[in-house]
Amino acid sequence: MRVCLIGPTYPYRGGIAHYTTLLAQALRDVGHELLLVSFSRQYPKWLFPGRSDKDPSERPLQTEAEYLLDGLNPVTWWRTIKRLRDWQPELVVMQWWVPYWAPAWTVLTRAIKRLPNSPRLVVICHNVLPHEEGRLQRVLPSIIRLAIGQADHFLVHSQADGSVLHRFLPNAAFTIVPHPTYAPLANGSQETLPVSLPGDRPILLFAGFVRPYKGLDILLEALPMVLAEMPVHLLITGEFWQGAALYQQQIERLQIEDAVTIVDAYLPNEVLVSCVRRADVVVLPYRRATQSGIIQLAFGQGTPVITTNVGGLGEVVTNGRTGLVVPPEDPQALAAAICRYFREGLGGQMREAIQQENGRFSWGVLIDHLKQISETND
Repeated sequence: MRVCLIGPTYPYRGGIAHYTTLLAQALRDVGHELLLVSFSRQYPKWLFPGRSDKDPSERPLQTEAEYLLDGLNPVTWWRTIKRLRDWQPELVVMQWWVPYWAPAWTVLTRAIKRLPNSPRLVVICHNVLPHEEGRLQRVLPSIIRLAIGQADHFLVHSQADGSVLHRFLPNAAFTIVPHPTYAPLANGSQETLPVSLPGDRPILLFAGFVRPYKGLDILLEALPMVLAEMPVHLLITGEFWQGAALYQQQIERLQIEDAVTIVDAYLPNEVLVSCVRRADVVVLPYRRATQSGIIQLAFGQGTPVITTNVGGLGEVVTNGRTGLVVPPEDPQALAAAICRYFREGLGGQMREAIQQENGRFSWGVLIDHLKQISETND
């Protein structure tokens, strides 16, 4: 199968870049011909809230790619279309996660549907809608229809996101495939923790970009209730996109300074993996979500997860088996779950269960679905 995959890859950082790279590697590993089209520029600095969009890892995930696209430069869109016309893929796989790409995707999807060899067009929706509401909220239905409505088929990573997709594209054919594993992110790395951590108490880990929808404030509110029953330590790793000041004030108000360590930075792969391995449990107190790469990073290292029942998170974490699932925006329920996890000694059996379930999160499952879609007409 000749596949063109479009998306970010190294030197860009973050979950979507890791996803693109791992999918490209997996496609090549099983013998498919692949053209990976990535970005000559991902985001202009004035639109990107992080400190940098480049991956600082010593041993980054890398694969062969052609860096053709710039979301704000139409010349690069036509250059990409010409490359596809010359290469003649049987299947084009595009990815959708933020409306920033809507103008380019609107042009590209229509041009792809007019290519002489008529390739199948599949869109992988990481998030049908942005995680947080913005100024485009009222026009998002039109943006989605214009940008990705031409696709022959969609892949989503949860039933919840499939339902959202159908709200905007009622006739869309879609397949639900669990978000594949990020286990390869370890890449043979040795333990490299960013800070020293106490060795006499369990470690909770909150990881990833810190944004309001991820509910870190809810976890902080729950922590005094946990500490009243048992000693634990919370490690927070990730870049604070709106700044850490409000969280620092909350920590001081709750008087939990000695139980919290903050690393306000995007961590290299080898450091992030070390944190996940060191943690006794990863906690995701999200207010809303579609799916989470952090869960697959945790499961890839055999670490259980405590999360909220929002979006597709409860579809991935099997409550009581590979982790615990609680209602969102409920510090008491979250504290109770954390205490239960340690009081009942659930970590060992959950780690075994994660190993047993990891097969359903393989990249091979996703590739099998892509192959089936390329061979059928919806």
